[in-house]
Amino acid sequence: MPTTTDEGAAAPTASAGCTAARRPALARLLKASHPVPAAAVTLLTVLLAAAAGLGPAAATTAVAAVAAGQLSIGWCNDRLDMRRDAAAGRRDKPLAAGEVRPAAVTAASCAALSACVPLSLACGALAGGVHLGCVAAAWAYNLWLKHTRASWLPYTVAFGLLPAVLALTSPAARWPPVWLTAAAALLGTSAHFANALPDIDEDIRGGVLGLPQRLGRRASIALAAVLAFASCAVLTLGPPGPVPTAGRLLLGVTLVLCLAAVAAPPVFARGRMPFLIVLALAGADTVLLLLADLSLPAG
Repeated sequence: MPTTTDEGAAAPTASAGCTAARRPALARLLKASHPVPAAAVTLLTVLLAAAAGLGPAAATTAVAAVAAGQLSIGWCNDRLDMRRDAAAGRRDKPLAAGEVRPAAVTAASCAALSACVPLSLACGALAGGVHLGCVAAAWAYNLWLKHTRASWLPYTVAFGLLPAVLALTSPAARWPPVWLTAAAALLGTSAHFANALPDIDEDIRGGVLGLPQRLGRRASIALAAVLAFASCAVLTLGPPGPVPTAGRLLLGVTLVLCLAAVAAPPVFARGRMPFLIVLALAGADTVLLLLADLSLPAG
C-alpha cells in the first residue's frame, strides 16, 4: 500500500519521549490502531454472532476475523495520516508524537491483514468473501475515498454487509432480509458523518475533503441524525407483523432526538451536544439491530 516515508514522522520531544518510555511498546502500538472504533465494531460482532445463533467455535472465528480486519484498517489509517497528524500537532497520535516507529505500524497492519484472510475464509467461502469485501472497502477509504465525495460509500457497504457475514456463518447460512441490510447500511452511513464531526475543521485545514467536510458541520449533523433515525425506522417497520408498542415508543424517542439535532441553534452546532445526540440515536439503532432476527428468510 502507498505509505509516507519514515522521515515524515514528527521528531519526539522530551515530554513525548518520557511518555513513550513509561508506556509499554505494545500499548503504544495498539493506540495507533484506532482502538475505540475497532473495539466497538468487534463488540457489535460478538452480539450479532449471538443473535445469529453461532456456536462458540464459529463465533470465535468470526469475531477474530473482524478484529483482525479492524486492526489492519486502523493501523493503515494512522500510517497514511502520519505527516498530516504531525503537522497538526496531534500529540494523541503515537506516530505523530514519535512514540512508535512507522515501520512497526506498517508491519502490524500487514500482519493483521494477513491474519484476516484465513480467519475470514474459515467462516465459509461466501461469508469470508463478504467480510473481505468489507475490509477492502475500508482500505479503499483509507487509501483514496476519504478524500472524495464518495467517502460515505465504504461505511455504507461495510456496515450494510456485516449482518450478512454473521448470517452466512450461521448454521442456516442464508442472506439476511433486505430491510436488515438496509438498516445496517443507513447506520454505517450515519456513523461516517457523526465520526467526522469532532475533527471536521481540522480535517478541512489538513486537506481531507470527504463528503462531510465538503458539506460542512451543520449539514453533516443533520445527515447523521436523519440517517440514524431512518435506520431506526427501517428496523422498527421492516420486520413482518405488527409493530410492538416498545418499538413505536422507541421510534418516537428517536424522532425527537433527530429533530433536536437538526434544529439545534448554530451556537450548539459547534459544541458536543449534536454529536452526543447522534450517538444516542446510534445506540438506539444498535439495540434494534441486535433484536433483529438474523435467521429470517431473505425478503
